[in-house]
Amino acid sequence: MTGHDSLARLITPPTAPIDGRGDWPAAETAIGARLPADYKWLVGTYGWGEFCDFLYLRTPFGTSEYNGIEWQSRHLTGSPERDRERYPYPLHPAPGALLIWGTTMDADRLCWFTDGAPEDWPVVVWSGEGWYETHRMGAAEFIEGWADGHVSSGLLGDMEPDLAPWFNAFRPRTHRCLRLSEGLFSHTERRRLLREALAPTTDRGAWRSEHDEMGQDHFVTVDTDWLLTYDASRPHQIRIGYPVGDTEQVRRRLFAAVQFMGCQVLHVTTASGTSLPAWDAVTDKEE
Repeated sequence: MTGHDSLARLITPPTAPIDGRGDWPAAETAIGARLPADYKWLVGTYGWGEFCDFLYLRTPFGTSEYNGIEWQSRHLTGSPERDRERYPYPLHPAPGALLIWGTTMDADRLCWFTDGAPEDWPVVVWSGEGWYETHRMGAAEFIEGWADGHVSSGLLGDMEPDLAPWFNAFRPRTHRCLRLSEGLFSHTERRRLLREALAPTTDRGAWRSEHDEMGQDHFVTVDTDWLLTYDASRPHQIRIGYPVGDTEQVRRRLFAAVQFMGCQVLHVTTASGTSLPAWDAVTDKEE
């Protein structure tokens, strides 16, 4: 579908989309609506995942309880028929209703207003605070416009400036946290050495304190899809999420990178804080 080539050029799709393939007629029968062609292209091209760590694309395939686009009827905390101030729109499967196709990190819902032909359905942003905003375009055009800065949303905010937009597939990952000794170099130099040791990498955002003594740097390895945060807290630490099965490679490259930084690994934990005195392939599992 060449009409969406610009989005694929702007945001590189994953080589293996997660939950991006399935029986569309069966899915549409289960949902009770024919779905827009651009959404089918999005699902087949990107699959289940997140754009720019903020916009979450849902698909009608797979078995995860966190995916799906017909789930909304099970998650209501009121009645749209009785509470019109909170729900000014009806919800699918009512005629001319909202059907959710995505969400955001802030629990906003990305919907279609299902009035007329599916190709004409506009996007409605339904914020977690109950505000609504309509964009007269399809899902693919909305994602591209928001990520490229051409579509502004008063409810979602804008894409972080100076960052190239990206997509992360929701795939099983193992999460580890490595706490490090201080070493002799400054935080800025340690950060540079870490990125150099794991190159090539791509930025995923950062924040700094006023004097650059505290902060976080988020980046991803281009060749292995490891998601990393370098945290300047004391003791400073590296947090990483990587595909299940990469433990031995992660261990080897990260320990070499820490040595290159002039530091030592003091402690390794899981994302939940469980200590791992002996970090080896046996502990390699999704968390």
